[in-house]
Amino acid sequence: MENFSPRRLAALLLVCVASPALAQTWRPPTTVKTLPNGLTVVLSEDHSAPTFGLCISYGIGSRLEPEGRSGFAHLFEHMMFEGTPVAEKGIFDRVTESGGGFNNGQTTNDFTQYFESAPISALDALLWLEADRMKTLDFSTKNLDNQRSVVEEEVRVNVLNQPYGLFFAFELPGKAFDKYPNAHNGYGDFKDLDAATISDVESFYEKYYVPGNAVLALVGDFSSDEAFAKIEKYFSAVPAKPAPPRPDVSEGLLTKERRDQETDNLAKVPALAIGYRAPSAETHDALVGAVAGELLHNGQASRLYQALVKEKQVALSVSGGLNFNNYTPFEYKGPTLLGSFIVYPPGKTEDEVLAAYDAVINELARKAPSREELERVTSKMRSDWYDQLGIPVQRAQTLSHFQLLQGSFDRAYAIPEELAKVTPDEVRAFASKYLVKSNRAVINRIPNPSPAAKPGANLAPAPGAGLRFSSVSFNAEPVFGPDPVSGGAQ
Repeated sequence: MENFSPRRLAALLLVCVASPALAQTWRPPTTVKTLPNGLTVVLSEDHSAPTFGLCISYGIGSRLEPEGRSGFAHLFEHMMFEGTPVAEKGIFDRVTESGGGFNNGQTTNDFTQYFESAPISALDALLWLEADRMKTLDFSTKNLDNQRSVVEEEVRVNVLNQPYGLFFAFELPGKAFDKYPNAHNGYGDFKDLDAATISDVESFYEKYYVPGNAVLALVGDFSSDEAFAKIEKYFSAVPAKPAPPRPDVSEGLLTKERRDQETDNLAKVPALAIGYRAPSAETHDALVGAVAGELLHNGQASRLYQALVKEKQVALSVSGGLNFNNYTPFEYKGPTLLGSFIVYPPGKTEDEVLAAYDAVINELARKAPSREELERVTSKMRSDWYDQLGIPVQRAQTLSHFQLLQGSFDRAYAIPEELAKVTPDEVRAFASKYLVKSNRAVINRIPNPSPAAKPGANLAPAPGAGLRFSSVSFNAEPVFGPDPVSGGAQ
């Protein structure tokens, strides 16, 4: 198949957006192979520039960490940058950045990913380094204490010392779900992190950081056969170990609305977090839910923004979508929330905001959106998805995630076609089934009264810690992951 330059790709994207019938004509050459030790490899050539993007996703995220080990998935994201007995801390960064590249890691509910982009000349070195840290790490008390302190400081900065404290990301799932995997705080309880020993950390690594629990995706300026030979050369020496069993995370719909109220010492105005239980990403209902989430939340043209902020003026900001507090609406496995985060004026009450909110939701459940409105939303979603696939490192991430979570990378390329086929009545049916009061949890977060808190002050605070909330902010910063505090190379 022909390889496209950035200009050709941009032109193709315009055609794809304009015509649903042509939306799936771009599918770059992609192959999948498995090493004898169980490591799955996905390769996709892209000769538009002499670079590559690489992603290794491990099947361990905050949802999957054992009880009593809360925060370990995120802690290990940090530990993977502490070096190995062969390659000391800092070498990974120096090799990547010496040619103008970058590397990073992120933790989500269902996977932890490590990714880098660099000139193709650095491919051998970075494959060697990734294989080296898949074999073992530099397990020392010094490194553990260092990264435990970094993670706990990240919690202080992003949660404890921030208005609203990411309650829509951490406390709302705990209110909406019942099973430990779905409901616990993925950042980790300090008592679990403080109790961690070197033995605990090594056991966690030996269980989850194994070839059979990982997918390596590589996209860039190479021959697939030659690239696979390199991967086989560097990774075949990693001992074979199977993927650990996955816990049962399934939960049905709620049968009764759950409400709670909290106080916030740092917030100046109140906020609501609303979450509806939604199905797993591999289902068609979830894809329809992603569209419904965009129709309700995506920008100033969205239904909720127009109704709550512009018309009724009961809200200062509205954001949300399907899986909005974790990653993208398509890259997860298990139940999630279709949620909203609403900051509202101090002169309004929770009931007033919810009444206006419910009117919008009920209208969608009662009457299907017009074909024009639906096409506006799905065209934007398809365009954003193609943008993601067009960048080598982001395509590598996407292919790695789909292969890991759904057993095949193919659906990553099928998403635009599926979006184009969603019908108005499917969106209405989704709203009437899932977006009902009995299937949701609501947390009202109000400022803690104090002499320093003046009504009306700071009416438009940032919604929280660098998160992007639109469910098509593909590759947006997830809840757990590097930030100016934690970074990939502490």
